[in-house]
Amino acid sequence: MKRKMMDRLIEWKQERSRKPLLLKGVRQVGKTHLLKEFGKLFFPQYHYFNFEKQPDLAKIFEPDLVPQRIVNELSFYLDCSIQIGKDLVIFDEIQELPKALTSLKYFQEDCPELHLCAAGSLLGLHLSPASFPVGKVTFETLRPMSFEEFLMANHDKALSTIQKLTLKDKIPEIVHEHLWQQLKLYFVVGGLPEVVATYYENKDHLFEACSIVRKKQDDLLNSYYADIAKHSGKVNAMHIDRVFHSVPSQLSQAQDSTIARFKFRGIVPGVTHYDRLAGAIDWLEAAGLVIKVPVVNTGYLPFKGYTKENFFKLLLFDIGILGNMSDLPPKVILDANYGSYKGYFAENFVAQELLKARDKLFSWQEKKSEVEFLLEILGQVIPIEVKSGTTTKAKSLQVFSEKYKPPYQIIFSGRSFDIKAKTHYYPLYLAGSFPFS
Repeated sequence: MKRKMMDRLIEWKQERSRKPLLLKGVRQVGKTHLLKEFGKLFFPQYHYFNFEKQPDLAKIFEPDLVPQRIVNELSFYLDCSIQIGKDLVIFDEIQELPKALTSLKYFQEDCPELHLCAAGSLLGLHLSPASFPVGKVTFETLRPMSFEEFLMANHDKALSTIQKLTLKDKIPEIVHEHLWQQLKLYFVVGGLPEVVATYYENKDHLFEACSIVRKKQDDLLNSYYADIAKHSGKVNAMHIDRVFHSVPSQLSQAQDSTIARFKFRGIVPGVTHYDRLAGAIDWLEAAGLVIKVPVVNTGYLPFKGYTKENFFKLLLFDIGILGNMSDLPPKVILDANYGSYKGYFAENFVAQELLKARDKLFSWQEKKSEVEFLLEILGQVIPIEVKSGTTTKAKSLQVFSEKYKPPYQIIFSGRSFDIKAKTHYYPLYLAGSFPFS
C-alpha cells in the first residue's frame, strides 16, 4: 500500500545536509513496512535491525558509540557488507535500546554520508531514558492512513479527481456519490494498514469483510491495552484505561453539535479535577492514542498564547478504532444513519485528516458560540465548521466571522464542492487532500 510519507523519505534521501531520520508513530501504523519498502525501491540494498526481536544487538553498542566501529560490527552480524553512502540502514524499535537512540547523534556528526533511518513507537520514545539527540535527527511522524491513502490502496479511479482539483473546478455528482460511499467504508475500516489490508482482501463479501475488520481492530486494541499495562504501573494503568475508554463515550454525547470540551468528573471514582488525570491524558497523547485539541476563547494569533491547560477536547487517533470502541455496528455507518454518532464521527475524522499537515489543532469557544477548528493559513486565521449531513447553516461560524473578519471560512459537510467568495464548502472526504489556500 502506498503512503504519502514515501515522498518525504525520497526528499530526505536527496538532502545534502542529511541527518539520521527518526520515524515516530503509534504501534501498528506501518512504520516498519514503509521503511523496508523505501529501502527496496530506492537503494541497492537495505539492512534491517530490530532491537526488540534481536536483543543481542545491544552488545554492539556497549563499548562506545563510534559509528564506523558500529557499522563494521553490524556487517559482521549480518555477514554482509554495509556500503556507506549507498545502502540504507534501518534501526527498528529503537526505543528498546537507549544507546542506539543516543548513537544517532554521533552518526550525524561523524558519519553523515550513511543513510540511516530509525523507527520507534511514540510512547517508547517519550519514556526512553536515553540522552536524546536533539538537533541531530530529522523527525517525522507517521499517522494512520488518510482517506486519500485508503483510495490509493484500492487504485480507486476517483482519486485523480481529488488530486487534480482546483478552486475553480466542480466535482461531478456521480464522483461525489462514489467518494461519499467510500468515505463511509473508511469510517468503518479506519486507517491502520493491517486493518485496511484485511478489508481489501475480503471486500467482495462486505458483511464478512466488516466482521473481520472489527475482529482485527479488537486485536489491535488488545495490543494497545497491553502497552498501557506494560509501561504505566498498576494504579496509573487503571487511570489511563478509564480515560481512554471515556473518550468515545464523551464524544457520543455530542450528537449533531460541536464536540464538548473533555470532562473530568465520573471517569475515576473520587477524581473530579484535571490535575489528578493530567498524567494519564499526557500518557495517552504521548502514545499517540488520543488527539488533544486545545480550546481558545479568541480568534487572534498566536493560538497557543490563548490556551488553558485544562480546557481542551479529546478525540481518538483512528476513526475505525472509534467505531469499534463505540460498539457502533458497521451497518449503521454504511446506511448513513448515524443517529447521535454522526456529528462526532465527522469531527473526529476531520481532525485526523487535518493533522496530516500540521502538528497541532485548535478549537474556538466564546460564550455560547463554538467553531470546531481554527487554522493558521499564510498568516491568516481561517475558521472551520464541520457538519455531518448536507445542512450547512452555521450560526457560530457567522458569529466568529462577524467579530474577527477572516478572509474566508470553510464548512465541511455532505454537500459537494462549492467555492463562494467568503465561504468554501468542502465535502468531508476532502479534509486531508485539499491545500485550503
